[in-house]
Amino acid sequence: MSNSIDIQEIRKVELGTGGPLVGVQGFGAMGISTAYGRTDDAAARDTLAATVEAGVTLIDTADMYGAGANEEFLAPFVAAHRDEITLATKFAFEFRADDPTHRAINNDPAYIRRAAEDSLRRLGVEVIDLYYMHRRDPAVPLAESVGAMAELVREGKVRHLGLSEVTGAELREAHAVHPITAIQSEWSLFSRDVERDVVGTAAELGVAFVPYSPLGRGFLAGSFTDAAKELSGGDFRQSQPRFSGDNARTNAALLAPLHKIASDHGVTAAQVALAWVHRRAEEHGLAVVPIPGTRKRARLLENAAATRITLTPEELALLEPIGGQVAGDRYADMSLTSAGREEEERSAR
Repeated sequence: MSNSIDIQEIRKVELGTGGPLVGVQGFGAMGISTAYGRTDDAAARDTLAATVEAGVTLIDTADMYGAGANEEFLAPFVAAHRDEITLATKFAFEFRADDPTHRAINNDPAYIRRAAEDSLRRLGVEVIDLYYMHRRDPAVPLAESVGAMAELVREGKVRHLGLSEVTGAELREAHAVHPITAIQSEWSLFSRDVERDVVGTAAELGVAFVPYSPLGRGFLAGSFTDAAKELSGGDFRQSQPRFSGDNARTNAALLAPLHKIASDHGVTAAQVALAWVHRRAEEHGLAVVPIPGTRKRARLLENAAATRITLTPEELALLEPIGGQVAGDRYADMSLTSAGREEEERSAR
């Protein structure tokens, strides 16, 4: 496999019906400020610069990443490239300066407005291109929350609305209040629960899908055997069920077909995993823009190059069984995910 990666601009796709035109692969900025240990700020800024060079124009952040620090870190980059990028951020995880561990979910209309104003200030912009509800609080009527988000659109503070980790029924209900441009949920070779209902609903409604963690939080890019021992302090994956003990060993063994296909193509396992996600767009008939994150320029360009890999039907067949054999849930607590609420609905029937 060659160590050099040519910078070639990736193709563009419309992000949902009437949405912005973006690179078919985006960039998740979370890891710059939180979750994966220490960051080299200079390297992270160089990585951000590589996004626009490669045509990676959907830049994704959230107010909870580093309790606002991620938005502040992005602000100079956003100012320098405002007309070249589509800027997405999120609300819902209410945090307090006096209690960094406070993680209440807040979908109240008054809070949504306050959160949007704070994000606009930290990002240094007058309008957010895509504003997501990061997590759903079932105690607050969805129509009230989406109605408050729609008010921000009417006031010119937000251009498009998105939802994260909602069920198909919730997406349909929200879309009836105001058009939803994109839904963001975990989707990868390791996490396919969204294919049961949410993906089909999004395709029917003309809503784009933005998969986060398309590399299984890095598992699909490496070969963990026990993340609790192999990952550095401050890395939240140490507490994730799929990364520890017997689960990690089981999951690492599932990757043999991935590594074989990568070897056959002369590319990395991560690139094959991303190519698989892009293939799902064709199979399900909707726009799919995954947002892998990284703090390294070379990895950013490697990820972008995955958009040019075509997997054969035989290769796709080899990868097909993996998702159903993964050991462990994607979170220790699945209650805030669409899959968790779908399971509660099935149990209540």
